[in-house]
Amino acid sequence: MTTPEIPDSHKALLDAQIGVLGTVGANGRPQLSAVWFLGEADGTVQVSLNSSRQKLKNLRARPQASLLILDPASGYRYLEIRGTADIADDPDYVFAKKIGAKYGGADVSEYDGPEDTRLVVTIRPDRVISWG
Repeated sequence: MTTPEIPDSHKALLDAQIGVLGTVGANGRPQLSAVWFLGEADGTVQVSLNSSRQKLKNLRARPQASLLILDPASGYRYLEIRGTADIADDPDYVFAKKIGAKYGGADVSEYDGPEDTRLVVTIRPDRVISWG
């Protein structure tokens, strides 16, 4: 199977500030959450989540995911990356620090409770949809 490519016209959206992560909840309905993310030119996107998040629980049960990135200059232009999520531990916050750097040096550990751990969710594209 060939990995779908992101059109050159939409690659800059991978640098956007916010994406909307879609997961499938236990009841089969979609759950959407605005997230910080890092995107690669090949369409791979990564998100840092803490272990208490519902979206992480959803992904563990059903790894199908979608990340929608709207163009902040035009709501009619977007990029959607659909794929299967891989989840890996981030015990030393290596990836969390990398994503925090994109957001002005934010410390994502401030959003974690005392029992939370950090995980890296990687979505590799099965399908790419661009519009506008």
